[in-house]
Amino acid sequence: MDLKGILSISGYGGLFKLIKQTKSGFVVESLADKKRMQAFATSKISTLDDIAIFTEDGEEHLKDVFRKIFEKEDGKQTISHKVSANELKSFFEALLPNYDKERVYVSDIKKVINWYNLLVEHGLIDLEEDKTEENEETLNDSEKKNEKKEEKADKTQSEDTK
Repeated sequence: MDLKGILSISGYGGLFKLIKQTKSGFVVESLADKKRMQAFATSKISTLDDIAIFTEDGEEHLKDVFRKIFEKEDGKQTISHKVSANELKSFFEALLPNYDKERVYVSDIKKVINWYNLLVEHGLIDLEEDKTEENEETLNDSEKKNEKKEEKADKTQSEDTK
């Protein structure tokens, strides 16, 4: 699940896909209606990859929260962001029991749920992609360790021959 190209722009509802960067900002496309617009560099723009939810232990990345919702809902859309505040809080508490109730507001929970539903609707949440990335990272780490072992062995051999 690659959230780097998905943007939230302060003052605009919904999510946007980054199309290209310009001198004065970005060209973005709304996920909801596919309309393109200019987002200026002076706007508060956040990639979903950079957003995290406050917890009592620190922070939980939005990607991980989406993963939990995805697993809970079997890849389908979840409750509406328009349900009552109590329903939203109880849903979020069941999902993330240690979220910081003082710093995470109902409006934040609404955004997370609305964004999740938008991403699922447009097929932008794919956990298989994450598994492939994790496997590649594990392979790369193993390859690096093997290279270091070979370098040490070569260094030891060259010192022994001296």
